[in-house]
Amino acid sequence: MRKTFIITFLLIFCNFIMADAMQGGTNTAPADSGDNLQTAGDRPLVGLVLGGGGAKGAAEVGALKVLEELDIPIDFIAGTSIGSIVGGLYACGYKAEDIEELFLSQQWLDLFSNRNKAAAASIVNEQDGTLYILGFPILRTKPKEQPNEDDVETGGLGILSGRQITHLLDSLTKPFDGIENFDKLPIPFRCVAVDLKKQEEIIMNNCELELAMRASMAIPGAFKPVKWKGRSLVDGGMLNNLPVDVVRAMGAEVVIAIDLESGDIEDDGNFSLKEAFGIGGLLDWAVSRPDRKKLKANREDADIYIAPQLADFEVSSFSREYISTMIERGEKATRAKAQEIKDLIKRK
Repeated sequence: MRKTFIITFLLIFCNFIMADAMQGGTNTAPADSGDNLQTAGDRPLVGLVLGGGGAKGAAEVGALKVLEELDIPIDFIAGTSIGSIVGGLYACGYKAEDIEELFLSQQWLDLFSNRNKAAAASIVNEQDGTLYILGFPILRTKPKEQPNEDDVETGGLGILSGRQITHLLDSLTKPFDGIENFDKLPIPFRCVAVDLKKQEEIIMNNCELELAMRASMAIPGAFKPVKWKGRSLVDGGMLNNLPVDVVRAMGAEVVIAIDLESGDIEDDGNFSLKEAFGIGGLLDWAVSRPDRKKLKANREDADIYIAPQLADFEVSSFSREYISTMIERGEKATRAKAQEIKDLIKRK
């Protein structure tokens, strides 16, 4: 009973929107992109791409562990959805073991859903102007007396505000509050979101880091979109779940891509329900699926393509046991490419 209701709806919607899409410490990296160009020496500049896939992002942590073991330099990072969280933290200077501990120690479903354990004592509860069912916030019954200035502004359709995950990300990235752009991070970073109204890909680079990561993971219908500069931003996986092209644009000469959705991609052609029947928005996207075309192109453009075996896991597989297994599979898949990675890094 405690894992039904809101969580059930979230997971069903999450699987519908995203799972079909792809059937389809201190870091020693240079300080910014300008330094990268000066200090890369006789090796090519290396870009790391971390794809989206919910809990499957644990495999990306395993990949990072092996890259560190191999002493592979990372000059740029681009990520989408969970890849934006893993990539953003790594770009801040966290080591793989730090992010691994984060994955293993958090109650992710409670964190994503803002679950109030105190309110979960009864099925229906109201506290501080919020109606809870099984501890999950359902409805604000009265406005806040004083909004928290640190909150990321959200609005529009979506069950969950994502406030708790935003606050966690804010605390983890606090040393970089107020940076001009993500090139000023220890490793230059980009993440992908989508303007829901215009159905346009947005490359996040010049805002608060926690805002960018929260926007990139905002699964439509599950999480409320992030409001930013007049836009409503949602999960970047709707248009670009493996942003190889983004890290190339940053200057990467060798790209290592970690794809959490390793299924084959079927070409849906150019059919658009919007053109045929005048219906737009998510329904148009669900039929025309521009994300599949970009995913295929980005897979082909990666120099090192790593796809851990994750077919038996879901985007919601956040249990400690599942996370440990996915981390191991990320390690295994990356270790299998170790010599290929070393050979590419040596070439010039």
